[in-house]
Amino acid sequence: MPAALRVTELRKRYGGFEALRGVSLEIAPGEVVGLLGPNGAGKSTLAKIAAGLVRPSAGSAEVAGHPAGSAGARAAVGYLAELFRFPAWMGADELLRLHQRLSGSDGGERERAELLELVGLGHAARVRVGEMSKGMQQRLGIAQALVGSPRLLLLDEPTSALDPAGRRVVRELLEGIRERGIAVLLSSHLLGEVERVCDSVAILLAGEVVARGRPAELARPRGVEIETDAGVRVIAGAGREDVPRLVEEAVARGERVYAVRPLQSTLEDAYLEAVGEGQE
Repeated sequence: MPAALRVTELRKRYGGFEALRGVSLEIAPGEVVGLLGPNGAGKSTLAKIAAGLVRPSAGSAEVAGHPAGSAGARAAVGYLAELFRFPAWMGADELLRLHQRLSGSDGGERERAELLELVGLGHAARVRVGEMSKGMQQRLGIAQALVGSPRLLLLDEPTSALDPAGRRVVRELLEGIRERGIAVLLSSHLLGEVERVCDSVAILLAGEVVARGRPAELARPRGVEIETDAGVRVIAGAGREDVPRLVEEAVARGERVYAVRPLQSTLEDAYLEAVGEGQE
């Protein structure tokens, strides 16, 4: 089975500005990848090329084995922009019917009902967009992006305007999408959300991938904190494998050990290290 998305040495120039400078990235079927980076790093340009909305200046991009922008690639992509707007007077079912016509989907009423159930809006088929909460509209947006059973879902800041409860609903929704074998490229500034839901992350800076891997791989040990009756101290450079030895040494010194905690850097630490403390 071909990769859901494969870009190789991708470059995009707008006049004298080079938005992408040799980006290579691959997303497997069913993989959820977080795309991180400060404003102007090239995230939106990469997503627009994958969606067929922008042509690259050099390099190649393929969606499900089809050149990006081709009919086969467009049929394999679902897209939800950050600042999407749906007609306020349309009902949920009516909106999905419109997008079925636009995408050429022959799923009919069954597909619409399944998608509304998937995003937790099965009860709201006739509710108008203008009467929906922001969270409901966000879930409806994901449902329209899934019309036609895409292989790759492109989501731009899908939880940025939601409260914690709404973000949790979207996280659970992404879990269900992953189980269907649909790959997701998730662009977000909410690093905690990315760390919770994504299988791996790619960090862009000035049009280049400066870090790539699973969140746990990008995070690094920061030592071991040990709490005894003599106080709390951090042993820099120590890792989880050093814990038994550190406990034995403390006991040998006659100390009573209350807690031992391996310290790990977060995705935020890894992000700031990759892009620089001064970046947004």
